[in-house]
Amino acid sequence: MKKFLHIVLISFVLTPFSVFAHEGMWLPSLLQQLNEEDMQANGFKLTAEDIYSVNKSSMKDAVVWFGRGCTGEVVSDKGLILTNHHCGYGQIQSHSTVENDLLTNGFAAQSFGEELKSNGLTVSFVVRIEDVSKAILDGVTDDLKEEERQKIIKENIAKVGDNAIKDTHYEYIIKPFFYGNEYYMFVMETFTDIRLVFAPPSSIGKFGGDTDNWMWPRHTGDFSIFRIYADKDGKPAEYSEDNIPYKPKYHFPITLNGVKPNDFTMVYGFPGRTKQYLPSEGIEYTVDKSNPIKIAMREKTIAIYDKNMAADDNVRIKYSAKKARVANAYKKWIGESKGLKRLDAIDKKVEQEKMFADAVKNKPEYASLLADFKQEFKEIEKYQLARDLYVEELYYGPEILRFALGFEKLNNANAGNPETMKTIAKLKNSTNSFFKNYDKATDQEVFVSASTLYSEAIDSSFLPSAFSKAKDKDAFNKLAATVYKKSIFCNQDKLDALLNGPEDAIYSKIVKDPAFIIAKEIHDTFTIKVQPEYSKLSESIDLSMRTYVKALQEVFPNREYVANVKGASKQYWSDANSTLRVTYGKIEGSEPRDGVDFKYYTTLEGVMEKRLVDVPNTHEFYVPKKLIDLYKDKDYGQYAEDGKMVVCITGSNHTTGGNSGSPVINAEGQLIGINFDRTWESTMSDLMFDPVKCRNIIVDIRYVLFVVDKYGECSRLIDEMTIVKN
Repeated sequence: MKKFLHIVLISFVLTPFSVFAHEGMWLPSLLQQLNEEDMQANGFKLTAEDIYSVNKSSMKDAVVWFGRGCTGEVVSDKGLILTNHHCGYGQIQSHSTVENDLLTNGFAAQSFGEELKSNGLTVSFVVRIEDVSKAILDGVTDDLKEEERQKIIKENIAKVGDNAIKDTHYEYIIKPFFYGNEYYMFVMETFTDIRLVFAPPSSIGKFGGDTDNWMWPRHTGDFSIFRIYADKDGKPAEYSEDNIPYKPKYHFPITLNGVKPNDFTMVYGFPGRTKQYLPSEGIEYTVDKSNPIKIAMREKTIAIYDKNMAADDNVRIKYSAKKARVANAYKKWIGESKGLKRLDAIDKKVEQEKMFADAVKNKPEYASLLADFKQEFKEIEKYQLARDLYVEELYYGPEILRFALGFEKLNNANAGNPETMKTIAKLKNSTNSFFKNYDKATDQEVFVSASTLYSEAIDSSFLPSAFSKAKDKDAFNKLAATVYKKSIFCNQDKLDALLNGPEDAIYSKIVKDPAFIIAKEIHDTFTIKVQPEYSKLSESIDLSMRTYVKALQEVFPNREYVANVKGASKQYWSDANSTLRVTYGKIEGSEPRDGVDFKYYTTLEGVMEKRLVDVPNTHEFYVPKKLIDLYKDKDYGQYAEDGKMVVCITGSNHTTGGNSGSPVINAEGQLIGINFDRTWESTMSDLMFDPVKCRNIIVDIRYVLFVVDKYGECSRLIDEMTIVKN
């Protein structure tokens, strides 16, 4: 039976919504102290305790850390969770084959029994948040060397954390805030039996593909649905047919009433990483050094993926998730660089630093900070760039190198040793997983393009010998031909034979493999020459940052140094670090460029306008016939607004990576949509937030339900939800 709450509209006077949205990603446990009054002044009709409470069920009990990289929200009393399609993409892909292509066709479980086990997927709830600064910093004094300080902190974290979860099945995470001036503990409950329930076809869930990624107007139904299973006592348990749907402490009601401009909005989730306090030198490195080379390397890789995926369906399925993983940050970095330049971010930081220098001229303990930054960033640049390039080459470049390096685990392994046998068994499993989604020809092309650019950009002292001898792309083509002809790491039959052979012969063969030799030399050079210096200099910068943020809070208690920045908060907030946060703003459109004025919403009509005909069903602008028919018939059911089907909306909430899948909530605490992206003009908000330009992109919850109900014909899921309508 559908649970409809018929809401009576009551007229009342609200304090007008502020002209500008607010920056900031706030700890929910501090909302009452820092934000409640402002949130209510801006339209919020509930209290901070409705958002976060340890004494009663609250919204926090319906927000999950999905896969330790995204966010999800519970929307039924049977553990149903919504997140983004791109967050569930890897799981959807894992169940896809050419014969049963869930990526292309979508998936709808019509019963609990049809819901699919999701190997390796976890979701975690926050049980409580505690300020443990005093306990973690116990014994820490200003005269300690940093190494001694960190040793004490590490010991205190273990002691405090272990004590907090003693005799429970909980986990703990204790993280530094404000660069280690404060520490907070998050006690977590993690569930491991998570099952795929519903996924729209990629032509809906990924509509617009990489072309529309980070862009507005947007028409993507970026959602997927999973379910949490628990044991009969409601506790986390490994997958079992005896497990039952989890009964949560709280689930979000869903509104069909839609939104209008200036409506209060709140995003609740696990934002990944921001660097709002970074000095001008850090911004300059990002814009002028790091982003350009990373963009160039990924651009080449994406072009290779596109070419080979278009030519072969097997390659398309194997590389769909890989391409999305590579393309996401690539496009973000382009927008980030443009946004920072448009904002004159470097000049703004320099002006703020001048204000700071003036404010601390009579405080000798802070007087050298800015000069220290200049020297520290100059010294770290070579190592920071080498580190960035290492990540791009080894983790986003040719797969053969990363795969081969994993076999270093067999170094010093003893034949017959139980641990050696376990390691070999794990490597056999990883080999099967690797080759299931591997194409040798594609990877060989990536090897050439990525390694050429890597070698051109990195300091020559950090190059592996094989790369030092290759002077241009032709030389790298010859090197690649040799590597991919001789290496066992692109030949499953040979690798399987080796792993099934004598244990004491495995590593002696591996160390002679050309792919392993290159991968190990890149890794060893990084480990020996780059990482130690990078860590030392990074530690020095972090120490300066800790002092800098402390000084800012001391000399500018109301953040006066950003008083002329629209939307800047007077309260200090700590950078995102994958912990639970709240950000709030309003529904609004945008004017990203001169003469361009975007509405705050898009409709299904826009999907049809973007639609390309006579393209394969894997094309990013393909629209399935059933969706076309629903559009032509205007068969939107209860999900329409004035005869139109709203698809996506925008708000001025301060979000970042990790907020993907986050619930977007209205003033009454009802779910209005699922956060899934930012506009291209917003990508610089990890470093500097601009409320005039920055917009988060949300898939309207009514479109989600329309796709589930009308397109997917899975009304049983709608029946589970608490639907609010006038």
